Amino acid sequence: MSGFGDYQLEIYLDGLRGVVPRYPMTFEGWEEKARAALEPSVWSYVAGGAGDEQTQRANVAAFARHGLVPRMFVGAKERDLTVSMFGMTLPSPLMMAPIGVLGLCAQDGHGDLAAARAAARSGVPMIASTLSVDPLEEVAAEFGSTPGFFQLYTPTNRDLAASLVQRAEKAGYRGIVVTLDTWITGWRPRDLSTSNFPQLRGHCLANYTSDPVFRGLLPQPPEEDMNSAVLHWAGIFGNPLTWEDLPWLRSLTSLPLIVKGLCHPEDVRRAKDGGVDGIYCSNHGGRQANGGLAALDALPGVVEAADGLPVIFDSGVRSGADVVKALALGATAVAVGRPYAYGLALGGVDGVIHVLRSLLAEADLLMAVDGYPTLADLTPEALRSVG
Repeated sequence: MSGFGDYQLEIYLDGLRGVVPRYPMTFEGWEEKARAALEPSVWSYVAGGAGDEQTQRANVAAFARHGLVPRMFVGAKERDLTVSMFGMTLPSPLMMAPIGVLGLCAQDGHGDLAAARAAARSGVPMIASTLSVDPLEEVAAEFGSTPGFFQLYTPTNRDLAASLVQRAEKAGYRGIVVTLDTWITGWRPRDLSTSNFPQLRGHCLANYTSDPVFRGLLPQPPEEDMNSAVLHWAGIFGNPLTWEDLPWLRSLTSLPLIVKGLCHPEDVRRAKDGGVDGIYCSNHGGRQANGGLAALDALPGVVEAADGLPVIFDSGVRSGADVVKALALGATAVAVGRPYAYGLALGGVDGVIHVLRSLLAEADLLMAVDGYPTLADLTPEALRSVG
């Protein structure tokens, strides 16, 4: 049974000894402190979105249009937040979304490793990005007993794609998450105004420079000529996948295959028919395309079309209340991105754990107060439209 809400008791008891929390307690506080802690170019890359960031704002605003209806005389003294998916039982529905510059968010420049260590200590699974400072094997070695997933940006070179997936399998990842909406970079004015694209500066490419297939494509090892390696990476990074590619993707691995970026029910149905094991409903947090539908508004249709397949959700999640609302709309698991990246900037492993525990504590206590003792009790009927 859940003890996530006990985090508030720890904080109050610490207060009796004159100890106040080291880190802020809200997203706004994490964001403010992270902005001061990060290099301006990294901050703008993490915090920014596409265009005028309307979709990014819409993702957040969508949660405010749903209110949880309290139920009394339920006696929700104990809550069960465990989730079963892909043959695994997880202690909670919370996950860490893949972030391509995560390594740069830590003060020591190794944020991927820090997030993996936070996963080990918190039990919250991490979806490790292809774009990492440290190789995927080193990241996986930090997971402990917590399952980890590997997110694939599918390159145009199929041998390289197969190599990355095979390495992930060998390293012990428990699923492959293929991101579909980032074969080309969206229009991001914040980054454009400073001409800053971290990967073109050689950052977060360790999974490529450590890969035997990628290295074999280069005239010289990246240690001797990183500029050429970066240019070659830029030429093969993005693969505009079509439905004809899905059988090939499916053939790459026996691990659960989860496809990320699906928001249209017809796409979900076709992906399910094509043999995927899970659906990831997301609009990339508003980072890739502006002027679109809030991901939360797409979630009910995605869940219905998934027809029993696990559905992971992200985009706009800022609080434990947001986690609960996404679960009530049918998500199997809810991933957070910017909140834990900000925690990482503030305090490394401890900062990430604080953010994750805060989100879980709020979700747990909300379920207690409003009378929803299990995730099965969180159905669309638990919500009312408030605007």
